[in-house]
Amino acid sequence: MNPVDSYLQHLAAERRLSPHTVTAYQRDLAQLSQLTAGKPLAELSVTDIRGAIVKLRGHALSPASVARHLSSWRGFYVFACRRLGYASNPCLGMRPPKAAKALPQVLSPDTCAQLLNGAHAAAEDTALQARDRAMFELFYSSGLRLSELADLDLNDVNLQSGEAQVTGKGRKTRIVPVGQQALTTLAAWLHQRASLMSRRDGIPGETRDATAALFLNQRGTRLTPRSIQLRLQRWAQQAGLSQHVHPHLLRHAFATHVLQSSGDLRAVQEMLGHASISTTQVYTHLDWQHLAKVYDQAHPRARKKP
Repeated sequence: MNPVDSYLQHLAAERRLSPHTVTAYQRDLAQLSQLTAGKPLAELSVTDIRGAIVKLRGHALSPASVARHLSSWRGFYVFACRRLGYASNPCLGMRPPKAAKALPQVLSPDTCAQLLNGAHAAAEDTALQARDRAMFELFYSSGLRLSELADLDLNDVNLQSGEAQVTGKGRKTRIVPVGQQALTTLAAWLHQRASLMSRRDGIPGETRDATAALFLNQRGTRLTPRSIQLRLQRWAQQAGLSQHVHPHLLRHAFATHVLQSSGDLRAVQEMLGHASISTTQVYTHLDWQHLAKVYDQAHPRARKKP
């Protein structure tokens, strides 16, 4: 097995990274080979890596993209030095170009209410409406990633305790709370889900799918992440929202609104499933108007004299 394949197998089997992430590493390492004219990876030097970075910048890649490439290369060489007998890591000491951190977009509580409470096409299948409302309430209620929601099974959600077991990055599981609105819509969807599955019994030539997926499409199989994205876009349009709404935007809204109300950064970190609290800290910088209002009301030197 060649070195790159060994590394990719390590990422998939031992670190349990998603297929999408493993493919990204494979693509970055293939590009390194191209940028260094096919020179064997074991023979690359610091000068070679520096030259590859210069070429990436010459292709007008953003600092963030260059940093991702360098991170992929560095990870490979750490593995190769430990497992494959490489003499040195040519990426050591190499620093990526600095990039300004972009703050994620966020929906206001009023916008979330407009999205989730809005009326939708009356002609549409009520089972699909119930399913979509339950999905989007769950996104906002528990701050799930798109892949986490798509992977949910029936037995992952406990309506009695108001909790859901979620499998996140690295196949790590966590328990998240589910709010009352989400529980109500989930109960409505489960009733419709049973009806949707029962309809299929009378269709000639059809076999009923025994999937345990929580959210199903009309064929009775697990709803794909792409389908969920498209359904959310449709809901946002029907609710009259002008901005582009995607699933991660509801995750951002969850984190921001809970943090603003509670101020408990550690709790938000646990609910989001962030490995590092520094990832969660971005949400402390989102709503400057809210922070300015709190400051004006709280700081004795900020208030205007009567």
